[in-house]
Amino acid sequence: MSATLIDGKAEAARLRGLVKDAATALKAEHGLTVGLGVLLVGDDPASEVYVRNKGIAAREAGLHAVERVLPGSASEADVLAEVARLNADDSVHGFLVQFPLPDQVLQTAVIDAIDPAKDVDGLTPLNAGYLVSGRQGLVPCTPWGALLMARRVRGDLSGLNAVVIGRSILVGKPMAQMLLNDSCTVTVAHSRTRDLPALCRTADILVAAIGKPGLVKGDWVKPGATVIDVGINRIEAGTGKTRLVGDVDFAAAKEVAGAITPVPGGVGPMTIACLLRNAVVAACLQRGIPVPASL
Repeated sequence: MSATLIDGKAEAARLRGLVKDAATALKAEHGLTVGLGVLLVGDDPASEVYVRNKGIAAREAGLHAVERVLPGSASEADVLAEVARLNADDSVHGFLVQFPLPDQVLQTAVIDAIDPAKDVDGLTPLNAGYLVSGRQGLVPCTPWGALLMARRVRGDLSGLNAVVIGRSILVGKPMAQMLLNDSCTVTVAHSRTRDLPALCRTADILVAAIGKPGLVKGDWVKPGATVIDVGINRIEAGTGKTRLVGDVDFAAAKEVAGAITPVPGGVGPMTIACLLRNAVVAACLQRGIPVPASL
């Protein structure tokens, strides 16, 4: 029996609708137009498309979209100066710097320069600390979207065994902490984990975020488990074409899992929706306005 498909596009549309309602209410009740900024350095085609899509989604949700672009030759000082301008811009309540950055710009220096109150990517040390301590802050978008999808399928996650494959600061570590905050029993697996297949078979919730296409095989999945595939890998599809696949062998895993996200169309759409959500949350926290319960 095939698993239930977790439709990321539908879930993202639902969240974007809630964001739009919240943004409309903030403008009507407080005269506040939520501003979301994106800083792009260079002309990477994939990044340009991603930034463009973020701007479109922001405007559709009733947000003020600000896009700043620097050439690929920009120095680290140039990038930090632009970050400082976004920090000081009262019309921008949250912003992100699109990664990857050119080699001459240190990513950690840029993250450290972002005002934590405007850190809609949830990457600054302060927001990471808030997540660990269970305090309200801005959380990384991709794992938050993954968590919402898991909640949508499983409801209360308390007591469930969760395995997260991957320990990056972008997904793996915050994903594990979010699941822990939801009272799951969490194991973080990585490249040095022993007997990864056996560990995965213990998971009621299995999150794959390691960037290796098809790593997780069907017989790694516990029957009935919820599988959240965060991987986005482009592979050869023959005749000079490519296609996107996840970190999970989807065809095999869907015959065992209870629910599973596809790639594409799973976690990806949720990331931008959660970015919009974070912009609204940031605006509320900065103005001392209660964050809408729907978000």
